[in-house]
Amino acid sequence: MSSLRLNALQITNYKNVLSASYSFKEPIHCFVGNNGKGKTNTLDAIYHLAMGRSYFSAMNAHTINHQADFMRIEGHFERDANIERIECQLKREASKTFIRNGKKYSKLSEHIGLLPTVMISPADVDLINEGSQTRRSFIDRLIGQADKTYLHNLIQYQKVLQQRNALLKQMGRYGQGAPETLEIYNEQLVMLGTPIHRARVEHLSVFEPLFKNRYAAISGSQENVSVTYESQLLEENFTVLLEKATTQDRMTQFTTVGIHKDDLVFQIDGYPIKKFGSQGQRKSLLIALKLAQFDMLKQSTAVTPLLLLDDIFDKLDEERVAKIVSLVHEATFGQLFITDTHPERTAAVIKETNQPFQLHHL
Repeated sequence: MSSLRLNALQITNYKNVLSASYSFKEPIHCFVGNNGKGKTNTLDAIYHLAMGRSYFSAMNAHTINHQADFMRIEGHFERDANIERIECQLKREASKTFIRNGKKYSKLSEHIGLLPTVMISPADVDLINEGSQTRRSFIDRLIGQADKTYLHNLIQYQKVLQQRNALLKQMGRYGQGAPETLEIYNEQLVMLGTPIHRARVEHLSVFEPLFKNRYAAISGSQENVSVTYESQLLEENFTVLLEKATTQDRMTQFTTVGIHKDDLVFQIDGYPIKKFGSQGQRKSLLIALKLAQFDMLKQSTAVTPLLLLDDIFDKLDEERVAKIVSLVHEATFGQLFITDTHPERTAAVIKETNQPFQLHHL
């Protein structure tokens, strides 16, 4: 099993963090301070370096401090005794630059998977409350960090999907565009989408028992939880789906079938948690999902991921926090980063792990 550590971090103009520099020597690090001091954004900067994007902001420009024209973050990671110096630079009205050991990436997708990382945040409630896109993104992060082919196919699929939708709009609005071109796009979607679907089926079949085990450990209950993969491709061949949907697609002017419609359904005792789950059940389910993601990444990448815990002490009851902390006792976890508003509470909880830790006051 490979080891992964973050040894140093430098931040400039990242959201509300104007300038900060850290050295990390212990296995557990806690960023503590009042709200608005940049704790979450510091954690997000670590995630950004690992995953190539912010956990909270979809638009690159939103990661730059309002009063600045650029942002820069740099981290020194240690993987298998090798130092990986990762740098991210972004100027307003310009594309983002990602640099590894002094060499600029030609494609950001080349970076994904080098530094496996999992974030647990109050924002994860979107996995339950928001639309299917949020849950598909969860699947894609789960698989994409370990499978370069999956990530490549997914990127290409999105490009072809955009081209096919543009053609459908031309055909619908202006009567332009040859049906032969639509058939070409259909073939490309099938060629890319079928292995994506297959990978999702395979990975989620491994993921579900990990998720169930984590939920049982956190909740301490006998509830039967499940995560079900929903996909049109489970019912019919992709080529047939596209052929049957041709008339509807031309009417709606977008592609109505495919792996871009996939979803996950979370249930407790056979009932959808979105409608019937209590607050406690939802919290337990979300944490179980993320810890199962940690387990899955560790298993599929042979690297112990970084684990980032944002504001969990304020959002969870003491019993669930105690359950999470007890998991940190396990040798299965590597480096852990936590944010909290109360230094004394954080120190008291972390001391129970009997592991060295460091408080960083913001």
